[in-house]
Amino acid sequence: QAFFCLLLCIPWGSSCPPSCQCTQRAGAKAVLCSSQHLEEIPKDIPRDVVFLKLDANSITRIPGNAFRHLSHLEEIDLSRNAIEKIDRAAFKGVAAGLRSLDLSSNRIRSIPKEALLALNAKLRLANNPWHCECALQEVLWEARLDLDSVQDITCHTAPREEYVGKPLLQVLDAGVNFCSVRQRTTDVAMFVTMFGWFAMVIVYIICYVRHNREDSCRHRDYLGSLPSAPVPAE
Repeated sequence: QAFFCLLLCIPWGSSCPPSCQCTQRAGAKAVLCSSQHLEEIPKDIPRDVVFLKLDANSITRIPGNAFRHLSHLEEIDLSRNAIEKIDRAAFKGVAAGLRSLDLSSNRIRSIPKEALLALNAKLRLANNPWHCECALQEVLWEARLDLDSVQDITCHTAPREEYVGKPLLQVLDAGVNFCSVRQRTTDVAMFVTMFGWFAMVIVYIICYVRHNREDSCRHRDYLGSLPSAPVPAE
């Protein structure tokens, strides 16, 4: 009986990952996994965690639903990792309550806007090798970015060489619109496709008319080669 009582008294989901330290911060549970050579997000993070530090590790990817079971989560620090890929549903389940998300100093070149625009959290995205494009522009305009780090979101690559190395905010303030560039590219592609189909139809019509004309000429020549019927005597 004492054994079963002990099992019932254990707070489920309160265990701490082996490579992390679980403590209290401002009366809430904090899980500290900094500088532990982690290559992925631990699976056994306590469900009642509020503050989660995963900085200075070797994490390369944030998969979908990575934090879905952590409904109390308010702050995530993923800075100084090797993150290259973030799934569209990476922060599904914690978007409403998350107040701070640090993704600075990683290897992120692009990110699905759906992964961030649903968040109410303050974002830190500085010091990543960003490819300046429409999705990143939409994140900059619509997401809650940390104002102290927004100037450090620079274009590592861009559609035009003159933008490389410049802060994205500076490029956009100069009147550049990456989304309109993408729209123009789409319009040009559609125009080229439509022109190609139109040209194919014209060629088909020309070939059809020419083929019918040749058939008509051959038929006329054939009729001309036939012997004339004798005219009956009166």
